[in-house]
Amino acid sequence: MIEVGVSGFVDITVMALAIYSVLVWLKRTRRAASVLAGILIVAGAYLVAHEFDLRLTVAVLNGFFAVILVALVVIFQEELRYFFEQVALIGRPFRKRPDVGGGAHLDVLARTLTGLARGRIGALVVLRGRDPLLRHVHGGEALGGRLSEALLESLFDPHSAGHDGAVIVEGDVLERFGSHLPLSRNGAALEGLGTRHAAALGLSELVDALCVVVSEERGTISIARHAELRVLETPERLGEILVEFEREISPQPASRAWRAQLRRNSREKLIALGLAVALWFVLVHESRIVYRTFRVPVKLAESDEDRMLRRVQPAEVDVTFSAPRKSLYLVDAEDIALTLRAWGLGAGRSMLPTTARDFAYPQNLVFEAVEPDRVEVEP
Repeated sequence: MIEVGVSGFVDITVMALAIYSVLVWLKRTRRAASVLAGILIVAGAYLVAHEFDLRLTVAVLNGFFAVILVALVVIFQEELRYFFEQVALIGRPFRKRPDVGGGAHLDVLARTLTGLARGRIGALVVLRGRDPLLRHVHGGEALGGRLSEALLESLFDPHSAGHDGAVIVEGDVLERFGSHLPLSRNGAALEGLGTRHAAALGLSELVDALCVVVSEERGTISIARHAELRVLETPERLGEILVEFEREISPQPASRAWRAQLRRNSREKLIALGLAVALWFVLVHESRIVYRTFRVPVKLAESDEDRMLRRVQPAEVDVTFSAPRKSLYLVDAEDIALTLRAWGLGAGRSMLPTTARDFAYPQNLVFEAVEPDRVEVEP
């Protein structure tokens, strides 16, 4: 029976949380997944090279792994910053949000952006989620005004100084306008699209905000979230998406909030738990030192001159070895041999000691004790 214990449960929980964080990070960031796949390929090549004793290749790859930590910090500095922000804001699903008094502001937003799309007037609106935006938003002017159709239309009027920038909305408050967002480098997703779409997708790659883009060339509405950009089939669909987004980020009763957290990324949670249990079993449970006793027959090694029929008492001894649990699975008594030197003995009875050097056994085992430690040899 497998004994886990309190420390084992804590160990598995901590590792499951770490694996879950990595899986969610990879799900959110395609670049991270690609780079990790490359690292795993190099690691596989290293194992193959080590197995076949390719010394030059092993030496080069050793140098690669010596600097990979620094390289990963440089490559993923933005993603690592995001990860630690989430650790610092671990209670963010339950933080207070402003009371917006119903969904009237969502109707205003959907109606205004739909009108801008019909008039082919470009716009970019960012609805803040749970993640902080300040570090990613540059320039623009603070406003802090109540969201209204007239205010939005005036800000995105082509003659307005800030119409090319993004409007930041939190709840029913228009926080900033004319702001600049980080641009995405995902050329495949942005083919044929403009700067507004690149800015929306770029911000969605860094935070959980919902970015809404109105294209002045096509008169279409697109949304970007979780590093994905898609064009809405109809402008009317925007209202449904805004309501779904508001429900997701709005505060909930504690019981419902916990249930929602458990359902969120459920597949990643199950994978993380399975991997954590498997790693604990292989690296901890199977590596624990255990003791095992084998009953081994006693054999005599005699020279040609001294060869004669001798009897050993007892004919078998019990020998105990220690080793990691996984090292003992395929070991049985046939893999262990005890051979005592019987040459030079007199004609009468003799007592021969049984020591570790008289045993032949797999090298990954550690000799502990033998019982009895002496055997009697007589003609």
